[in-house]
Amino acid sequence: MKGMILAAGEGSRLRPLTLTRPKPMVPIGGKPLLEHTITWLRRYGVTEIGVNLHYKPDVITCYFGDGSAWGVRLTYSHESDILGTAGGVKALGSFFDETFIVVYGDVLTALDLDAIAAFHRERQAQATVVLYRVPNPWECGLVDIDGVGRIRRFVEKPPRDQVFTDLANAGVYVVEPGVLAHIPAGCFYDFGHDLFPRLLEQ
Repeated sequence: MKGMILAAGEGSRLRPLTLTRPKPMVPIGGKPLLEHTITWLRRYGVTEIGVNLHYKPDVITCYFGDGSAWGVRLTYSHESDILGTAGGVKALGSFFDETFIVVYGDVLTALDLDAIAAFHRERQAQATVVLYRVPNPWECGLVDIDGVGRIRRFVEKPPRDQVFTDLANAGVYVVEPGVLAHIPAGCFYDFGHDLFPRLLEQ
């Protein structure tokens, strides 16, 4: 599999930590969050990784270069205007010629990626969304699933009186390249708000 790390965000809620660096470069345990993510992907054999950039992109490119020091090869996509989570992946569409993993740049995880990929293949899914249970579901993108794990609907940050589950989008997906055809090019487009509901409708 190839990988895509969504790293274009500014991280305004983390100011002043993000006044001089993009959110994925905030240090955790002495290393940028993005470094933890790259190391995690490499551990599972994901060595071809796309990274979208927007806010203070040089902080990332100067630190990681081509990625060879971490045993990976990085392909950067510079966005003059933020394209959203799905739009950012679409901009690197030609890079994804096989099943790929998408990770939000502010996610710190030790998930078993082999198990997730196996689940994806067994279900013959076009997209697999990793979920987790949250104590504050009204602040998250919620996902309604049936008894076998098939997604029925997405609701982004519902009002407290409309919360129907505590299962939230964890910001880790396994995606087939064919999904990219459903994402319009050159405009803002979001996985949870736009793409996944559209796929469900179809």
